[in-house]
Amino acid sequence: MTVYIDPPNWPGHGRMWSHLVSDVSFEELHAFAAGIGAPRRAFDRDHYDLPSTRYADAIAAGAVEVDSKELVRLLTAAGLRRPKHGGPRTP
Repeated sequence: MTVYIDPPNWPGHGRMWSHLVSDVSFEELHAFAAGIGAPRRAFDRDHYDLPSTRYADAIAAGAVEVDSKELVRLLTAAGLRRPKHGGPRTP
């Protein structure tokens, strides 16, 4: 099981955010997110948005840090990428 996270470089709602993804399945991603206490509402099409305050929790639980470009590459290679204007919001 490998879950990946990019650094909290994405601004929004007065915070900085990271993206959490799986390169295996959405089921793996949902299980990992639940294990660190991320709410299901944080899931956005193909990733979880995690505030910078939760970044260390994800790393401590085993998420592997990659840069944002690598994160998208891994997600795409796994066939799990869901662009904003394609596919359903949640599986």
